[in-house]
Amino acid sequence: MSTASIVVAVTAFVLGALLALLTIPVLVWLERRIASLVQDRLGPNRTNVFGFRLGGVVQSFADVVKLLLKEEYYPSHIKKGRWLFMLAPVITFAAALLAFMAIPFADTLHIDGEALRVQALPIDYGVLWYLAIGAIGVLGVIFGGWMSHNKYALLGATRAGSMVISYELPLGLSIVSFIVTYNTMDFNAMVQWQSGTFFGFLPAWGIFVQPLAAIILIISLFAETNRNPFTVAEGESEIVAGYMTEHTAMKFAMYFMGEYVAMNTASAVIITVIFGGYQVPWVSTEMMLAHFSGFALSLMIAIPVIVFLLIRWMRKNNTVRPTVSTDSGRNFETKVLSIALIGMTLLIEAILLYLAFFANSPLGESISVMLFQIVVFVVKLMAFNIFFILIRWTVPRFRYDQVQHLGWYYLLPLALLNLFVTALVVVGVNS
Repeated sequence: MSTASIVVAVTAFVLGALLALLTIPVLVWLERRIASLVQDRLGPNRTNVFGFRLGGVVQSFADVVKLLLKEEYYPSHIKKGRWLFMLAPVITFAAALLAFMAIPFADTLHIDGEALRVQALPIDYGVLWYLAIGAIGVLGVIFGGWMSHNKYALLGATRAGSMVISYELPLGLSIVSFIVTYNTMDFNAMVQWQSGTFFGFLPAWGIFVQPLAAIILIISLFAETNRNPFTVAEGESEIVAGYMTEHTAMKFAMYFMGEYVAMNTASAVIITVIFGGYQVPWVSTEMMLAHFSGFALSLMIAIPVIVFLLIRWMRKNNTVRPTVSTDSGRNFETKVLSIALIGMTLLIEAILLYLAFFANSPLGESISVMLFQIVVFVVKLMAFNIFFILIRWTVPRFRYDQVQHLGWYYLLPLALLNLFVTALVVVGVNS
């Protein structure tokens, strides 16, 4: 292996781990802030470290410390298999984390004639990896509920198992429709396919090419991640807390974090398969590299505008009421973060200016495009995570029989029909 391949592989792995793990406190913060927005309240905005609140994100880290320091409780009625009782949350968390690793964050990087994938796990069968590893996560739920020897936990575990069986079928069939359409099982190749246009003016995204399969995929992934309106496995109003009733402290935290990692992974799969992944509509990687000067100039205009809006939002968010005698350092935080953002903007502007007009560096241009695509991927990822959260706080939870009815009587027949029509169309076009 060359030095470049080792550097890219390590960078991609670290980036995948960071996107999967560091997004947990951000997603918890988003959950609370969006819930507060829907319910017309403020949400977390007080917890700080040396005066830095970061819009409320610090509250998520305080919760981590709380869970780490809470007493571990083991029910006395669990006599055998306690190791499996403790391992169950780890299985759920690890499965969601490993499934995320097959997602491409940017297009293939070409250095000295060597094609380097920007994926934590650079494999050609990413779809199969996701389906296989993602299905293991429910084992942690089933083991946790079964080994708890609690009727509510066991009921939640059986609900989770039956729901996974119900929605794995339409999920798999919808993905097969995309495999037939894209003619590949490689996530990166799927994103590259979507860089074109459809009907001459629409982006060739899966949501436009396969609208029915896209809807089935989204609904199935909501069920797979146990998110509202499919939270029948932990319906508090019916079965206390379901499969995690007997889990406390870090055991509960692993289930809790596993849900957000699974949501993050589901969002990554959705944007990769049906929303163009890291691609910008109507603009391919080759086009950005061929017209790098124009691309860099566009970024030099857009970045200051975005930073200006971010600073304005931050100043508004950190403004206290006139009746409050002190701002507890909020003005200091706003000033420091504003200076940091402005400094970063000036540095990026200088680098783009140098690469676009003074240097003839194909490697620098390729790295700049790669970084831009990573930013696009993260923005799309956060946007769809917000969609997941909005659905939770605006749509009531379905009954268990309604969940099963939707999966077996509607989604499965529609997925079969869509696959049949897709096969006919693809065969007809190819012939």
